[in-house]
Amino acid sequence: MNILVVGPSWVGDTVISQVALQLLKQQHPQSQIDYLAPPWTLPLLKRMPEVRQGILNPFGHGALQLGARRRLGLELRAGAYDQALVLPNSWKSALPLWFAGIAQRTGFRGEARWGLLNDLRTLEPQVLPQMADRFAALALPAGTSLPASLPHPALDSTTAQQQLLLARLGIDTSKPAVAFCPGAEYGPAKRWPERHFATLARLLAARGCAIWLLGSPKDHAVAETIAHDAAGLCINLCGRTDIAEATDLLAAARLVVTNDSGLMHVAAATGRPVIALYGSSSPLFTPPLSADARIVTLNLECSPCFKRICPLGHLKCLNDLSPERVFAEIDFAKLGT
Repeated sequence: MNILVVGPSWVGDTVISQVALQLLKQQHPQSQIDYLAPPWTLPLLKRMPEVRQGILNPFGHGALQLGARRRLGLELRAGAYDQALVLPNSWKSALPLWFAGIAQRTGFRGEARWGLLNDLRTLEPQVLPQMADRFAALALPAGTSLPASLPHPALDSTTAQQQLLLARLGIDTSKPAVAFCPGAEYGPAKRWPERHFATLARLLAARGCAIWLLGSPKDHAVAETIAHDAAGLCINLCGRTDIAEATDLLAAARLVVTNDSGLMHVAAATGRPVIALYGSSSPLFTPPLSADARIVTLNLECSPCFKRICPLGHLKCLNDLSPERVFAEIDFAKLGT
């Protein structure tokens, strides 16, 4: 089988979608899977062994561009796909597959997609409470129950890839590294305060650890504040890597401390120990899928509110989550310090 997957826009959701790819490969070991993805997640597919090739999805959020979607669909005909999985729920995301004439087009009902999809599933949130469950269900024949346990995402990163990148960035590897992911694309209500990251950096440096700050160019200013407040104990790598290279850095670290963000899911999929900090969001829908992830949250009465900015103006869910509390969650035996 030739299978096309239309991926989501968010980095974390893309990582979670690997669960569906794994199930497809279990059912069809000889299948070839291509993945349609936006430019910011496209490099991540290089770390998914199930994917034959990533294909650029050039359409921004909300853009119809009917003619361009038709042209993309006609180009996709060359892939001779037997089935397509549409992970987003939008009407527009299904259009190219209809233009491509793919025989089986699978997805949830979403925005009135009758006709565009011919393997149309009804989403029952109580039966499929997590995003991983929903993606997995689309990878299985209609009416099939999920397996008792789903596979976890597992991104590839070799020692050679890590060493090459560390050398290019000029990073000293003589100390065990802890990676901080201080950004969160969704908004400030998901970001642990910079001063807390800085305090944690000082506590870890006193135990002989190096601190790497990872993220996108948008996170550079936040990371600079942390590095300044930590008196130069951190290396700011935000914006110096693409998402595939960030995967290699996370895989090279001994521990990752992260907000609820795309990089949290990437870190979990590398198999590294992860401490995930939750404030305005909830781990019930999109938790880090790893046996070695610890979720730290205060479970306040006002959270989760799922707001981008704290509606009460105090952000106690993260401000009151002390660095000492997070430090106490660290397994120093795994750090080797």
